[in-house]
Amino acid sequence: MSFVPPESSQPVSDWLSGLRLDQYCPAFQEAGLGTLWECQDLSSAQLQRMGVALPGHRKRILGSLRKLLPSEAGMEEDEEREEDRPVARERTKFRPISIPEQKETPAPAERFKPIPTPRPRPENLPLKGPAQQLQTSERKPSPVSPSSSSSSERFHLYEQCLSPAQGEMGAPPLPPKSYAVGVSKEPTDGPYRPPVPPPRVSVCSRTTNPRSTSSGSPPTSRYKAHIICQLLQCLVCNRAVTMADFYHRGVPADVYSKRIIPTVSITGVVNVGEQKFEVVTHNRTFLFRAECDSERSEWVTVLKSCVRATGLDVTFNPCVSYEMRGYLELRGLRSKLYTVVCADKVFLYKNAEEYRLGIGITSIDMNVGNVKEVDRRAFDLTTPYRIFSFVADTDQLKDQWVEAMRNSIAEALSNYEVAERIWAEPSNQMCADCSAAKPEWAAINLAVVFCKRCAGEHRGLGPSISKVRSLKMDKKVWTEDLIQLFLALGNERANQFWAANVPPSEALTLNSSSEERRRFITAKYREGKYRRYHPLFGNQRELNNALCINVQSSDVCETLALVFCGAEVSCDTGDPELASPIALAQHHGQNLQVEFLTQNRNTGVCLGEQVHYMAPPSVTHNGFLFKTASMARPITEKKGKEEFSRRWCVLNDGNFSYYESDKNATPNGGLKMKEIVCLAVNPPETHGYDHTFELYSDAERLYLFGTDNPETMREWVKSIAKSFIPAAAEDLLLKDFERIGRLRYKDRLNREMSRLGWFCLVGSSLHIRLEEHTTDETIDLQKLLELSIQPENEVLVLVERGRTLYIEGERKLDFQGWAAAIQRAAGSTGDTLSQQQLTEADIPVIVERCIHFTTQYGLTSEGIYRKSGVNSKIAALLEEFRRDARCVWLKEGEHQVDDVSNVLKRFFRDIEEGLFGQAADSWLSATEESSRICQYRLLFSNLPRVNQATLRALVNHLYCVQRFADLNQMTLHNLAIVFGPTLFQADGQDYSAGRVIEDLIQHYVTIFDVNEQQLQKQLDEITYIIKLRDNLTPKAGTGSGDFICTVYLEEKKETAEQHVKIPATMTAAELTFEILDRRKITVKEKDYWCCFEVNEKEELERPLHCQEKVLPIFHSLGTDSHLLVKKHFSMEAMLVYLASKVEVSKHGMMKFREERSLLGLSTGSFNDRYFILTSTSLRLYKEIRVRVCVCAEIKSEREWPVKCLKVYQGIKRKLRPPTCWGLTVFYENEKQEKQERQQWYLCCDTQNEMREWFATFMSIQSGGRVWPAEWLKSRAANHSVPLDARFGNVSLIPLRGSENEMRNSVAAFTADPLAVSLISQSQPGSANHTANHVALCSQTQ
Repeated sequence: MSFVPPESSQPVSDWLSGLRLDQYCPAFQEAGLGTLWECQDLSSAQLQRMGVALPGHRKRILGSLRKLLPSEAGMEEDEEREEDRPVARERTKFRPISIPEQKETPAPAERFKPIPTPRPRPENLPLKGPAQQLQTSERKPSPVSPSSSSSSERFHLYEQCLSPAQGEMGAPPLPPKSYAVGVSKEPTDGPYRPPVPPPRVSVCSRTTNPRSTSSGSPPTSRYKAHIICQLLQCLVCNRAVTMADFYHRGVPADVYSKRIIPTVSITGVVNVGEQKFEVVTHNRTFLFRAECDSERSEWVTVLKSCVRATGLDVTFNPCVSYEMRGYLELRGLRSKLYTVVCADKVFLYKNAEEYRLGIGITSIDMNVGNVKEVDRRAFDLTTPYRIFSFVADTDQLKDQWVEAMRNSIAEALSNYEVAERIWAEPSNQMCADCSAAKPEWAAINLAVVFCKRCAGEHRGLGPSISKVRSLKMDKKVWTEDLIQLFLALGNERANQFWAANVPPSEALTLNSSSEERRRFITAKYREGKYRRYHPLFGNQRELNNALCINVQSSDVCETLALVFCGAEVSCDTGDPELASPIALAQHHGQNLQVEFLTQNRNTGVCLGEQVHYMAPPSVTHNGFLFKTASMARPITEKKGKEEFSRRWCVLNDGNFSYYESDKNATPNGGLKMKEIVCLAVNPPETHGYDHTFELYSDAERLYLFGTDNPETMREWVKSIAKSFIPAAAEDLLLKDFERIGRLRYKDRLNREMSRLGWFCLVGSSLHIRLEEHTTDETIDLQKLLELSIQPENEVLVLVERGRTLYIEGERKLDFQGWAAAIQRAAGSTGDTLSQQQLTEADIPVIVERCIHFTTQYGLTSEGIYRKSGVNSKIAALLEEFRRDARCVWLKEGEHQVDDVSNVLKRFFRDIEEGLFGQAADSWLSATEESSRICQYRLLFSNLPRVNQATLRALVNHLYCVQRFADLNQMTLHNLAIVFGPTLFQADGQDYSAGRVIEDLIQHYVTIFDVNEQQLQKQLDEITYIIKLRDNLTPKAGTGSGDFICTVYLEEKKETAEQHVKIPATMTAAELTFEILDRRKITVKEKDYWCCFEVNEKEELERPLHCQEKVLPIFHSLGTDSHLLVKKHFSMEAMLVYLASKVEVSKHGMMKFREERSLLGLSTGSFNDRYFILTSTSLRLYKEIRVRVCVCAEIKSEREWPVKCLKVYQGIKRKLRPPTCWGLTVFYENEKQEKQERQQWYLCCDTQNEMREWFATFMSIQSGGRVWPAEWLKSRAANHSVPLDARFGNVSLIPLRGSENEMRNSVAAFTADPLAVSLISQSQPGSANHTANHVALCSQTQ
C-alpha cells in the first residue's frame, strides 16, 4: 500500500494561500481540483491551460507539489532528466526544392472521396463556448472554384507582415490558447530525446470541402512559397509523437511563424493526392504537399497520433489572463491584426474569432523586446530579429498599448525572489496607501510598500522625500539588511506612525483617481498631515538625545517616529569616538538601525505645527432644484427654462445626489463633496430661472442648478459650501460670496512649490485663507497695481504694493471662471467714484494718470484745460479708461495734452453723484466770506473716503497749475471758471460754483491741512522738471520734426500728386481726411476711403488701418513703393462677413509657397496646405486629414504669431500662381539677436475666400476695430478748434487780462447774460464775453 502524506487532504485554497497565489483558487475549483492529492499529476502545460500564465507561478506550484507529495516515479524521473540532458543536434540542412512545371498526375478516384465525418469526441468531455457551437453546427461546402484558394492570398499577406526580409531566426515560443490543451508542452512523461527533424512540405489553406479541389491543378497555383512546418515541443515516447501546434514558416531561419494550428482543433488528416494531404480544423481546411509520398505518410501518421493524443482531454476555456487586447494596424499590411498582450508575451491573430479558437499567427517574447514611441499614433516593438511597427486608432489607445507592452517587458525581466521575501510579512501584501494587493514597489527610506499607481505619485515627491525602488527589478538595491528592515517594520507598523490620523473621507481606495492619490500621498509623507506626533515633537534637543539612546536598541519603529518628527540623523552624540547615531548603532551591532539611518541621511522632514484631525459636522439638506446637463466648458449663453429638468436633490453625509423625483430610490447621478472645487452664484436673471448657481468638480465638469425662490437657493448654497469648505476656512462662509472654492497659489517668496488655498470673491474684494495662515487676508481688486494672465501655463498674476500672488489653474474649467470673475471684479463696477479702479491712496486710476501726465507734459502749455482736444480721441481714450484703466498708459507722442485734460474734465462731469456728492448744495450755499473756510473744512470731513482723496488730489494739481500761470496763462480765476461747472455738474448760469473752486485753490493749505514744506518741495520738483525739459527740447520752429512726403489720390500720376507734411502723430485716417479736404471731395455714407501702401515691384498692396501711424510706414517704403489714397471697394463685404462671425477665427485649404533663394533664383512651388488662423497664431498643417477634426491636439507643422505678420493683397505674376486671388505674407521677428524675416505666398480659390482671410487678419491685428463705427463724424472731429475759434458766434475766454476785468465780466454776466451775449457778438475781443464762456465751457466739456 502506497504511503499517503498527511498533507494530501489539505484544501487547495489553503495551500494556494500559503503560496500567496490565492488568485488561482477559482481556476482550480473550475478544473475540479479540491484537495492537494488531486493535484499530484499536474504539469506545467496543464497549469498554463488553467490560466496560470506566469512561469514563476507555475514553478512555485510544481515545486511545492514535489516537496509535499514526493513519489518514486517523480524521483526516478528527476534522476533520468539529470542523466539524459538534451544534446544540441546538428543543424538541419534542407535541399533546394525544384517544382516541376508539369501537370499533376490525376489521383485515384478513391482519394477524392468525401472527407469522413470527424471522430466523435468522448461524451464525458463537454465542450464550452465557441467550440461547442463549431462542433454541433454542420459544415457546409463553400462554392469556391477548384482552381483558386481563398486562403492563399491571406497567407501571402502575413508573409509580408511577419517576414519582410524573409527572416533569419530560430524557433518561436507558443502563444497562449483560449482553451486547455490536453497534452503537456513540457517533457514530463518520460526522458527527454532530441526532436526528429520534420520533413519539408508545402502548404496551402482553403475553406472549401476537399472534394471541390481538382487534382489537376498544380500546387504552385495554390501557394507558391515553400513553407516549413515544424513540430515544436515534441515528445517521442514508445514511438508516439505528440504535437501541440503547427508553426508555418517562410524559410528555415524564420523566428516568427506565419501560422499556428493547434492540434487540439484538428478534426481529421486525409491523403488527397500525390504527396499531398489535408488537415481539417473546426473552421477551415489546410492543404499540404510533401516532397515525396514517404514523407507525406510520415507527416500524416504523426499528425493523426497527435490528434488522438489531444483528444483524450479537450476543454475550451477562453483566456482571461490578458493585460490588453484589440486591433492594431501593422505597417505594411492592408488589414489590422488582433493583438493580445498576456504576461511576458505578445500574440498576433488574424481576427478576434481566430483568437477565440486559438489559431494564431505568431508570438513575441518580450524579454528581448523594447517599445519606442514614433509619432502621433505609431509605436515600434523592437526585437533582435525584426521591428514590428504598430499604429493605434487614437493617441489615447496608443498610450495604453505602449504601457501594456512595457509592463509585459517588465514582467519578462522581473525577479520575484525579493518580492516573495518582502511579502512574507503579511502587512506587506497590501499597499500602504490604497490597500491594493501584491504591491511591487517600495520607498526604502520610508519603509513602506505600495502599488504601481501609488508609486508614480511617490516619484513626484522627489528622492529627498521618497526613494522609490522596485521589488522585482532593482535586485542590487535589496541587501539582506534592507529586506530584514522591511520585515521588521512592515506596512502595518509603519502606518501606525504615517497614517495614525487619516480621516475616513480622505482615505484612498482601489478606485481613487490620480489626483486623489497625489493629494493624499503629498499630505501623508511630504506634509506629515496624518502622522502620530512624538511626545518630544518640537523639542529638538530632546529628540536628538532620544534618537542617540534608541539606536542602541532594536526598536526601529521608535527610530522612525523620532526621525520623521524632527530628530537629526547626523546629530552630535557627545562621544568623540562615536560621533553620530549611525556610529552608535554600528558599535552596538544594530544592523537594522544602521540601514534605516543610512537610507534617511538626506531625507527632508516637514516640521509643521501639530494638528489633530476633527471630523466635520454632517450637513443634510434636500428639496427640488432645476438642473441642466453637465458641461465640460464654460457657459457663455443664457440657458432657457426649457433646458432645465426638475430633480429631487439630496445632500447627506458628504454626497450630493439628484433623483428623477422624490419617489425614486435610485439617483440619476451625484457628486461627492470632496470632488467639488468651486461654487459660483450667478447674478439674478442670468438664466431662465431667476436664481442659479454652478458647481465645478475636479473631473472638469460644470453643473448648473436653478430655482425661482431666492431663499431656496440661499439655503442650498449655504449647505453645499459648508459641506466642502474645511473647518479652517469656515470664516469665509459668513460672507455673501459670489464665488468660493480652492485654488493653488505661489507667492514671490516661494516660487518653487505651489500650495493650496481657499478663495472667496465678494464684490471687488478677494478673501483668502492660505494654508500657512490662521486668519483671512483680503485683496482689494480695484487697487491692484497689475492684473494679468499667463495663458501658456494658466497663471493669474495679482500685483499689489509689496506683494505678488500667483494663482494657478489646477483645473482649466474652474480656473477660467475664476479668472473671468476676478477680472470683472477688478474693473470699474459702476459710475460712482467708489466703484472705479482705485490707487492705493483711494484715488481713481483715471484721475491719477491724467493729473500725472498733465503735470509732466502740460504745465507749460498755454491754455491748458481751456483748449479743446480732438473729440473722437477724447471719447476713445475715455472708453479705454472705463474698460480697464489699469491697462492704459499715457505716453508722450501717442497722446496729446489737450486730449488728456479734456478726458479728466469729461470724467468729472459724467461721474454719478459728482465729486461733492449729495452735499453739493451745501458747498454752494456757503456765502459769508468769514465763515466759508470753516464750512468747507467741515463739509470736506463729511465726504466719503474716495471723494476726499480725489478732491484733495485734484485741488493740489490745480494749485500747482495756477502757480505756473506765467507760462500757461491759467490763473486762479480761469481755472475756477473752467472747473466750477464741471465739478458741480452745473449749467454755469452763475459764478457760485466757480467761487467755491476759487476758494478751494486759494486756501488749499488751510482747508486741506497741507504741510507747506511738502508743498514747496513738490513745486520745486515741478520747476526742475520744466527746466530739464526746456534744456532737452531743441529750440526749433513749429513743425521742425515733420516730414514732407508725396501721396497720390486714386492712381499714381503727376496730376494726382499731393505733398503733405506728416507729423509723428498723424494716423492713416488723418492723412486720408487731409487729402480729401484738399481736393474738396464729398464723402458719402457708404464710401470707404483708405490709405494704401503700394509696392509696384512685388505687385501687392496693403490698406493701412485708420489708427496706424503714417510716419513709420513712410520711412520703411522702398523706391518701388508709395502711398495711395483711394476707395476700399471690398471693405463693406469684409465688414458684413466679420459681423456674421461669432468668433474671429478661420481655417481652410490654401495653396502655399515659401520664398526660397538658390543662387539668386527663386525656387519652390505651390502646394495644398491646411491653415488655422486664431486670435494668437497662424498654424500650417501638411496633412489634409486635419480637416476632419480641427483641434489643438494635432501638432502643426509650422506656427507663427499673428502680431509678427504683415499681410498684403496680391502675388507677383512671375511666380505663376495657380489663381489670381492671393496674399503675400511677411514674417518679422525682432526679438531675436538676428532679425528673422520670412516671406511666403498664399493662393485662394475664389476672390470671396481671399477677402475673408484678409478680413480675419485685419480684425485680429486691430483688436476687432477694422473700421470706425462713425467714420464721417470722426472726419469732422479730427479738425482741432484753433485758439481763436468761436463756439457758434461767441468767443472763448481771453487768456490774458487783469483780475478786475475777469470779475467785471462775471458780474456783468450775472446781471444780464443776454446783454453780454449781444455785446460779445459785436465786440468779440472785449472782456465782457467771458461769462458766456462759463456756460459754453460747461456745455462743451
